[in-house]
Amino acid sequence: MIKNAGGLFAAFCVAWFVNAPALALPHAELVPGGVAVLPLRVPKNTEPPQVYFGDHRVMVVKNEGRWYAIAGIPLSAKPGRQHLIAKRGKHRERIPFAIRPKKYSTQPLKVPDNMVNPSPEELARISQDKPIIDAAFSQWTEREDVTTNFLAPTEGTMSSSFGLRRIFNGEPRNPHSGMDIAAPLGAIVTAPAPGTVIETGDYFFNGNTVFIDHGQGLISMFCHLNDINVTKGQILNPGDLVGHVGKTGRVTGPHLHWSVSLNNARVNPRLFITPSAKLTSK
Repeated sequence: MIKNAGGLFAAFCVAWFVNAPALALPHAELVPGGVAVLPLRVPKNTEPPQVYFGDHRVMVVKNEGRWYAIAGIPLSAKPGRQHLIAKRGKHRERIPFAIRPKKYSTQPLKVPDNMVNPSPEELARISQDKPIIDAAFSQWTEREDVTTNFLAPTEGTMSSSFGLRRIFNGEPRNPHSGMDIAAPLGAIVTAPAPGTVIETGDYFFNGNTVFIDHGQGLISMFCHLNDINVTKGQILNPGDLVGHVGKTGRVTGPHLHWSVSLNNARVNPRLFITPSAKLTSK
């Protein structure tokens, strides 16, 4: 049985709930690449339901005595009505929301030719990289105390690069799925929130890379590092050293590429950064 959980009222009231001063939740932005923060109707003294967006499990957290579903919206999502499904035993509840359109800018970049049209050997390496990266983003770890207010992983200037339609050497590519932070070569990169290192590696496009699992499908990825100072399975606290800013992989200069993934959807890291983060805007 599927019931409507508040209808349009829930969709229009999301912003009010999220922006209440006492709440420590990510900022809701109902656009492709954004985050939906939706209050759940949970009877007293009962466990929260499992919530899904399509085939992907969604984070559920308790804040100020109320349960919320926090869902990442893929950059590929079409504007219009969408819904989550909350499951508790045989009961199914439909939680509606509406995705607004958002137009991201286009950016032309000049990179080495092999970074646009890799050789057969490089294509083979890319094929080896992909399942490792996909598996990291698909990780789900049960954790009740998920932190969704992040520290900045490095000090620097954050660009408005998330969602950019990049054109490499005149050839269009997928939208940019992370934030670029301009910082000097060798600047320290630290964990933005508690988590566990679930993968590290040197990949063709991303260079030296670290994946941190923060729990319930919330994953951070740090790319182009000069070096990696953590190991797989290592438990990190906010501010722990991860590595240093570099220029490995497909880059035009030293910087940190930081991706945040929620229910296997790459979302804008700005939505998770605390107001006190030591970052300037470009």
